[in-house]
Amino acid sequence: MTNGLARASVRFRPAAFAGSFVALLFAAAVITACGTLLQTGLTAHLAPVRYAQAPVLVAADQSVRITVRQGGDSDTQDTALPERARVDAVLVQRIAAEAGVARAVADFDVPLLVTPAGGGPAAGPSALTGRPFSAAALGDPAGAAALAQGHAPGPGEVVLDAGAARAGQLAVGDRITLAATDAGAIAYRVGGLLAERAGSGAGPTAWFADDVAGRLLGQPGRADAIAVQPRPGVQVAELARQVRHAVGPGPRALTGDARAGVEQPGLGEAKEMLTGLGGSFGGVAAMTAVFVVMGTVALAAGQRGREFALLRAIGATPRQIRRTIATEAMLLAPLAGAAGVLPGLALAHWWFDQLVARGAIPAGVSLAVGPIPMVVAVGAGLLAALGAGYLAARRPSRMRPSQALGEAAVERVRPGVVRTVLGVLALAGGVTLASLAARLDGADAANTALGVVMCFMVAVALLGPPVAWLAATVLGLPLRSGGAGAAASLAVDNARAGARRLASAITPIVMVTAFCGTLLFLQTTVSHVSAEQLRGGIVADQVLGSGGPGLPAGTAEQAARLPGVDTAVGVLRSAAVYRAGDTLSSASVLGVSGDPARLSRVLDLAVRSGSLAALGGPGSGAGASAGGAPEVRTVALDAQLAQGLGVRVGDPVPLWLGDGTQVRPTVVATYGRGLGLGQILLPRAALADHVTAGFDSQVLVADAPGADRGSVAAAVRRLGTPALTVTDAGGFGARADHDRELNSWANTVMAAVLGGFAAVASANTLVMTVLDRRREVGLLRLAGTTRRQVRGMLRWEALLVATTGLLLGGAIAWTTLVPVSRGITGAAPYVPLGTAVPLALAVVVLALAATAIPGRALLRVRPIEAGAGRQ
Repeated sequence: MTNGLARASVRFRPAAFAGSFVALLFAAAVITACGTLLQTGLTAHLAPVRYAQAPVLVAADQSVRITVRQGGDSDTQDTALPERARVDAVLVQRIAAEAGVARAVADFDVPLLVTPAGGGPAAGPSALTGRPFSAAALGDPAGAAALAQGHAPGPGEVVLDAGAARAGQLAVGDRITLAATDAGAIAYRVGGLLAERAGSGAGPTAWFADDVAGRLLGQPGRADAIAVQPRPGVQVAELARQVRHAVGPGPRALTGDARAGVEQPGLGEAKEMLTGLGGSFGGVAAMTAVFVVMGTVALAAGQRGREFALLRAIGATPRQIRRTIATEAMLLAPLAGAAGVLPGLALAHWWFDQLVARGAIPAGVSLAVGPIPMVVAVGAGLLAALGAGYLAARRPSRMRPSQALGEAAVERVRPGVVRTVLGVLALAGGVTLASLAARLDGADAANTALGVVMCFMVAVALLGPPVAWLAATVLGLPLRSGGAGAAASLAVDNARAGARRLASAITPIVMVTAFCGTLLFLQTTVSHVSAEQLRGGIVADQVLGSGGPGLPAGTAEQAARLPGVDTAVGVLRSAAVYRAGDTLSSASVLGVSGDPARLSRVLDLAVRSGSLAALGGPGSGAGASAGGAPEVRTVALDAQLAQGLGVRVGDPVPLWLGDGTQVRPTVVATYGRGLGLGQILLPRAALADHVTAGFDSQVLVADAPGADRGSVAAAVRRLGTPALTVTDAGGFGARADHDRELNSWANTVMAAVLGGFAAVASANTLVMTVLDRRREVGLLRLAGTTRRQVRGMLRWEALLVATTGLLLGGAIAWTTLVPVSRGITGAAPYVPLGTAVPLALAVVVLALAATAIPGRALLRVRPIEAGAGRQ
């Protein structure tokens, strides 16, 4: 009986189930897309190309790891390093001594700038990768460096791969001028050309004699990786065991596709980003989707209260009604979920392709499409539909038939005790999380934002009817007393009487406003504060930049010697990792050259405590560690970061530099413009040995008093540095803005996904509530109400719904943004009207359209037919 009744309900009342179908479809699409990105992050891999002929590769761990203990359990937290970590090349001899090793080769790359002859434009690539010639055979299946012309490089010579030589119009015997990070421009004779096959996977490459390449690297005795080749008959597993025995703890012996992570250092960060995007955001999106589905299905079931009461009156048992609801969900949810899989996959493909185009994911990584996200999407929708239908039908199914008919005739405004208690708890949870966010900083504060929104959203949904009644009462006062007309007064009365129906329409609008407002205005706040700090912080008269990978070593010194220049400071950008509680976070680092006491001539960092001159104090970078590199002994921190870490001037601060080196420099100053300029300040000499490419991103130049700016700028342009540009403060911020561009785009996409889904849910709910008022509209028409008055009433109700949703959603967004934005920027939220007004107008237009279209459909029915609609 129940199965037939469920099939008949779906077949003969399709309009009653259309809203649920739409909600389930979009929920499945969102969950499928996020789940596919998560699966890709967990399984992303690349096949090695350059190291394909070396079955074992020794490389440093490219992650920072900490162990977090909670009670008796422990968990490992890790994050990818922002720079390349290198290994000690002395391991080559230890590895080569193993019985199963035929050859062990140290390999590393040196970023090089091509300096055009005569200062003109360069032919071919503006940058090359330098490598030791002993590693040239790694990409060749024959195990030898296949020279197409010439001979192996000697002192003062270079071998180019055939593609780079052809692009630069170079031949054997020609000369090419190259600049490394720690050396000036040097002219080399092209001694040979390497066959393109031998350089496979290396890109445009210049091959040097091993000792020359080591000097250019600037880190003698270090290597990116050590490629190991076995003797005949030695299996990969045995070779890896011997290599691990030789290298001991620390370095990793990689086999299989794990070797590709050394070729593509960005793979680890890409996996981390995809996992976070698909996991963290996907979890919130999934909760939101389930939340919307449950609300929509509950609304659809609640609209059938009269039908359930009549079933009880003719003898249907509570169990039969619950089974009918379950059967309807089993019929509807799998079909809607399956229909949402393909749109979800399309969204995932678009999302993934955009990340690849923005350089966040290395080329060659493919989207992992599997059945698990699809099954989860369909299953989540099914469980949500079953749960919502059961809860909505629970009360009418348990009542006596006569009592059920009475309940169906009069709408209850006050929610049940359990629902009220849960709503109050959710509200308290939102307030608690918002208070916690106010005491956090940076990423920790941002990570609480969506949690705060979700708690408040759950509270609004659970306490919706009384909140809607109160909003209709308060907002209805000016409509009643302001002479808005009979349609407005009728809309207020209907809204108060139908508070439960009004709450169902308000909740999705609150979601649109809260989610989009939080994500978008958090980004606008960060951008606004960063731009303000940048404008106030750059006091240099000239900012030297480069359209290529950077400026070669010595550019700042050359600029400082020019007539009319007072100070020239080179800026080397990197990042560092720090521990905040049980999590790892990263911060931007600026390495500055020259005398820190003169830094204020080009950078006004708004020092809060201490003195930047102490960065140049004894041992700040002049001393050397055991490995010969300058020690990192002093540091200046952004005040927000220092507060979050709980350190002050004179305290040591534990940090991991970009290459994973652990340091504990002493804080000598704190400053207030770190968000726009850089959160950590170090001497350039101390930072240079811990970055992958040591090119300065900019050189800041201050003119001498009385110097002509135009003359100084003209002199700077004659330095002869390739791709040199001379700009102002905007040029300094371009690099930082580029680094934030991906975060801004990601937040915008997340807002679009959640906001778009919530907008569809809102329109869907509004259509459902209007179509359910067939009898009410018919009675109004029979009582003499004109079509124009009915349409006016529906418009005023839509405006009430939109206004209430905007106010509640805006309050939630603001409550979330205030502590989070203060934790990240130290400032109040910045809400630009150019973003807020279109968002509010879109919500109003959505509410009006979703009400007017079904309203017109109802008005096409003759009053006598509408008044005698389904009972």
